[in-house]
Amino acid sequence: MDLVKEVLKGNPRAVAKAISLVENNGKDAQQLMKKIFPHTGKSVIVGITGSPGSGKSTLVDQMVEYLRKDKRKIGIVAVDPTSPFSGGAILGDRIRMMRHSLDAEVFIRSMATRGHLGGLAKATGEAIAVFEAAGKDMILVETVGVGQDEVEVVKLADVILVILIPGAGDDIQVFKAGIMEIADIFIINKADAPGADKMENQLRAMLELGMKDREIPPVVKTIATEGQGTELLIEEVQKFISKKSPEFRAQRKRRLLYWMLMDIIKDKIYDRISQSIEESDFDEYIERIYQRKTDPYSVAEEIIGIFKGKS
Repeated sequence: MDLVKEVLKGNPRAVAKAISLVENNGKDAQQLMKKIFPHTGKSVIVGITGSPGSGKSTLVDQMVEYLRKDKRKIGIVAVDPTSPFSGGAILGDRIRMMRHSLDAEVFIRSMATRGHLGGLAKATGEAIAVFEAAGKDMILVETVGVGQDEVEVVKLADVILVILIPGAGDDIQVFKAGIMEIADIFIINKADAPGADKMENQLRAMLELGMKDREIPPVVKTIATEGQGTELLIEEVQKFISKKSPEFRAQRKRRLLYWMLMDIIKDKIYDRISQSIEESDFDEYIERIYQRKTDPYSVAEEIIGIFKGKS
């Protein structure tokens, strides 16, 4: 199978193989990415973030149903926590979206964080690129619920949705600057729960006070388990995209490329340094640090010096 050609055709099996290749940093991953990269950059990337239990996966499921009525081709990256034993994803958001599993135009991929901070898997940017090359119109990136670190999703998305729920401390969490500043659209899910109206009023008041110099994000109330509010949410997403200038959209695309490039550079430097140092030498460095004969910063400088010498 010509993997590149099949990915460009949108072959689900090829897409799955390609994402596995980049996620596992396989030896053919770089060549694959080089060949598909010219076919990327045209999809709308929607980041969905929020605290654990806020109903992210259920809401994504409802969004997919609505978007498919409009014949949109959808890719989903569901970033899960990592199993400490296998290194794999342990929540399996795909279970919540099983009704779309037989739809050839919907591809759902769970990815493990593998210790990467910010609620995002390290290979998420590359998985997005594979989806773009495969012709997906919209890519939904659902992050693992890890609170403040979720601001990392801004690196990847054209539109950022922050989901809150009443009665779970989210009314306090949202007032922290990091969460307030990343949201393009706020969603109050489980809007039938006690305190939803109060939370909406508090949120709107806080946004008006804290965002005098920029446009205030819309607030949408949903009940994801019943599909209520999904249509309005999609309308707000489309409105956000359509009213933004080409320069704004280009800037967000450049931001994704910036972080992809930074990750690639870090990977390559780490690999080169790892190849330059024997494991026994590394153990000796650790022992010297443990004995307080030196410090980690001096050792890092020494290792980089060795790397430069071998370059």
